[in-house]
Amino acid sequence: MDVYGLVGNPVGHSLSPPMHEAAYDELGIDARYVTFEPDAIGAAISGAQDLGIEGLNVTIPFKEDALSHVEPDPLADRIGAVNTIDFSGSAPPAGYNTDAEGARRAFERHDVSLAGTSAVVVGAGGAARAIAFMLADDGARVRIANRTVSRAESLAAVVPEASAHGLEALDDIVPDADILVNATSVGMEDDASPVPAETLHGDLAVMDAVYSPLETRLIREAADRGATTIDGAWMLLFQGVVAFETWTGRTAPVERMDAALRRRL
Repeated sequence: MDVYGLVGNPVGHSLSPPMHEAAYDELGIDARYVTFEPDAIGAAISGAQDLGIEGLNVTIPFKEDALSHVEPDPLADRIGAVNTIDFSGSAPPAGYNTDAEGARRAFERHDVSLAGTSAVVVGAGGAARAIAFMLADDGARVRIANRTVSRAESLAAVVPEASAHGLEALDDIVPDADILVNATSVGMEDDASPVPAETLHGDLAVMDAVYSPLETRLIREAADRGATTIDGAWMLLFQGVVAFETWTGRTAPVERMDAALRRRL
């Protein structure tokens, strides 16, 4: 039996186990997906390798620290964070960031083209970094808006041709945008949106990284204005799909994984 897993702290709330095990069941793969809550990521990676674990996902608070314990691919190195580790090669294990590709596939699933668009990313944390790099790599002009402008400036300095803004600039930069992504936690704990409703419009494609609740206030208000909406479960699903395909070399059963994920939301 192959063993895959998730390392983070805490991980008891994770939706990755049912999603991945649904894929194993669908394809007849003899595998399990388990969770670990280590104190240090370096020891966890070494221990997993010694135990013969095939692959790990990495979540908060270890994504950035994991970078120094793996051989990151160029994208993960640029983003500065690893969320997927593959132990199938020689040491050190390979590290990837599937959040970027997960976001890309979420847009593709909704027939949203990114090349030549104007994109606004709200937030400057880990998810924002992955999404901003992906958007820029796919030909979008990226504008990063964050409450702390200095963090937006730091991210914009490394994302090709990106610009930095405070949240007050949303009134000016959202009305002429094609893509809008909320990469903050706003909307998770209360019925709030980081983006003024009056700036939203029907030509937008709006993705919210928040997946609990699925229908955030931003998604609801964007839908009311005729925008294309992409809830946070899509990015969560596809980052898992990419990890599964990286580890197994098999095409992931996306519909089965999506059904397993949404049953838990």
